[in-house]
Amino acid sequence: LEALGWDYGDNVAVEIGGTQVYEIDGAGTKWAPVEGTRKYNKDAFIVINQQYVEQVNAGDMAESAIEGMLKELDPHSSYITAEEVAELQEGYRGSFGGIGIWFEVIDDTARVTSTIGGGPSEDVGVLPGDRIVAIEDSSAVGLNSLGIQKRLKGPIGTEVNVSMLRRGKNTPVTFTITRGNIPLYSIDSAYRVYDVTGYIRVGRFAMTTHQEFRERVQELKAQGMQRLMVDLRDNPGGIKGTAVGLADELIGAGQTLVKTQGRLARENETDNSTGGGLFEQQPVIVLVNRYSASGSEIVAGAVQDHDRALVVGERTFGKALVQRQFTLRDGSLLQMTVSRYYTPSGRLIQTPYEQGSYEDYYKDKFNDFSDTIYRTSEYLDGLPDSLKYTTTHGRTVFGGGGVMPDYVIPADSTAPIAAQVAQQILRRGLDILYVRQWFDPVQDGMRETWDEREGTFRSEFAVSDELWAGFWAFAADEGLVIDDAKAATEDAEGDVAYVTRAEVEEHRSTIETLLKMRVATRLYGNEAGYPIYNQI
Repeated sequence: LEALGWDYGDNVAVEIGGTQVYEIDGAGTKWAPVEGTRKYNKDAFIVINQQYVEQVNAGDMAESAIEGMLKELDPHSSYITAEEVAELQEGYRGSFGGIGIWFEVIDDTARVTSTIGGGPSEDVGVLPGDRIVAIEDSSAVGLNSLGIQKRLKGPIGTEVNVSMLRRGKNTPVTFTITRGNIPLYSIDSAYRVYDVTGYIRVGRFAMTTHQEFRERVQELKAQGMQRLMVDLRDNPGGIKGTAVGLADELIGAGQTLVKTQGRLARENETDNSTGGGLFEQQPVIVLVNRYSASGSEIVAGAVQDHDRALVVGERTFGKALVQRQFTLRDGSLLQMTVSRYYTPSGRLIQTPYEQGSYEDYYKDKFNDFSDTIYRTSEYLDGLPDSLKYTTTHGRTVFGGGGVMPDYVIPADSTAPIAAQVAQQILRRGLDILYVRQWFDPVQDGMRETWDEREGTFRSEFAVSDELWAGFWAFAADEGLVIDDAKAATEDAEGDVAYVTRAEVEEHRSTIETLLKMRVATRLYGNEAGYPIYNQI
């Protein structure tokens, strides 16, 4: 066992002759049959296989047993069959493409957490929050993450029909999405908000994120940037190493960035900053929200614990479980949690869960979310001392699931973007859908006028009366009508059919900004929309 690299502190399960399983405890002195293993591996399996009223498939039973075991562990451990592994590998070898979304399966339904900038889904108007209910003619309800991926993935250039439930719509919306190569870049936007203030939005943590971030910081510093906003809102995470690399650019040498701790000693790691970062001294703000997860929480937790940046926004998602893949004899995979990661102060930011209770995990995740936003002081005062930690310079920060911002920003019901008319447009994606339709026949003239003039477009382009009137005609066809005589009563889904002309005119500048943003993305790409939208 020593030759195989096992530590004396490990518990080791050993199969003798393929018939009996024994366990050696951590001291290496106690041998005992694992009764639970024999119970299902020999007793129950043999009885079912020999005595059940119908012939059973032993392979299917084994896979069901594995899935059942994993359900007793945590919400992020999973099993991938050999057939699914082969299909995934074939997809990576061939010219297969996707539709460009991040999603999470909650209560048996996949919910889009974000769209990939410039990807096929964003192009047709898919929005965060949309729930996938059907792919082609088959229901997608009840499929796991891998099952959803398999049906969305296909040869580049082919189409897939995806039906989604959207808030504000009583019936599913069906999108015809052309599969494509998903853009590999992960920086959604980088520009100067003011002369000395830079803004970088990181959409995910991919292989290239660290290098992309360095390049954008260098560009903005050359333009005079002296302080930086790093926007991690809606960033679902990704590759741990690139998140660590980004945090390293902001924090001086010799500081802990993140720790991972597992049952086995080989899973215990500490990532430290190396020095020489591009932005170690200047002021930084990190923006987060409830959908900032995993790698985003590594960055937010590190800068907060070292008092390096002000973390602003909403409490983050709370995903701090690390999975490793284990290949089984038939080529199938266990994707199993082997460690947890902790912030430098020692906070575990994983949302608490009860083993085997997936639905409760996701339901409970946001149960106290309103308290963290609207009753922040009461929420924090109610936390036990065991969830309170100390930063490098003595401030108190909090555990218990997610990173709690230093400065919490609740939704502002008086903000222009919160107005009912603006929210109805955003919920239905009317701005995206209309501009996509409007732009195609006029794009030659638009490009002739505005190509290579992005800065001028931002300052000079204005929504014409023709574009404005066309938008509201389109909105009426989609079920949002301007009518002063009818009340704008919300239905159970928060949808309204009518808005008043006074309301539309009051919020015209906000709506025009949304339309202008969509025109900019058509002209210059996804990145060009953020400087315009962020003005709101």
